[in-house]
Amino acid sequence: MSKEADLIQRAYRLDGQALAEIYDTYSDAIYRYAMRLLGDVDTAEECVSETFTRFLNALHRKKGPREYLQAYLFRIAHNWITDYYRRAAPDTQPIDNGLGIASTDNPAQEAFQNMQIAHTRAALAQLTPDQREVISLKFFEGWENAEIAASVNKPIGAVKSLQHRGLAALKRILLDKDDE
Repeated sequence: MSKEADLIQRAYRLDGQALAEIYDTYSDAIYRYAMRLLGDVDTAEECVSETFTRFLNALHRKKGPREYLQAYLFRIAHNWITDYYRRAAPDTQPIDNGLGIASTDNPAQEAFQNMQIAHTRAALAQLTPDQREVISLKFFEGWENAEIAASVNKPIGAVKSLQHRGLAALKRILLDKDDE
């Protein structure tokens, strides 16, 4: 039995150590993901909290994951973020305060980096929500296409297509900004 399968079985028994291990393993990644899509510390923390609350509720109802624990937790977070934006109904979605680069001792370099980050955030905000999610999971979280497909509940071919179209759109948007 794989370590993840054992962890999932123990979680179904509401084993405190298993639940703590799951939280410790995945909470930081879910927080970074939420920050990228929400752009607000408090809302991202609420997303993490709600993700694990919903996970526990699913375990109580015996409807939790059987495999792909990471994808299952990210799907809960994604659904919460989608619900959040439906309730808020904003025109655009803020993007990633975690896109930043470490502070430097050179103010000119830091100003240039901040300008580049702002351009990247603006470009990401112009992508479709599906493209933004796939690109975020692939390039910021380092997921494989199969993991992304399980998380977003789409075939791998659709994930590759979203990634390709998203990257092409980012390139077009960023090159257009450079021409300005």
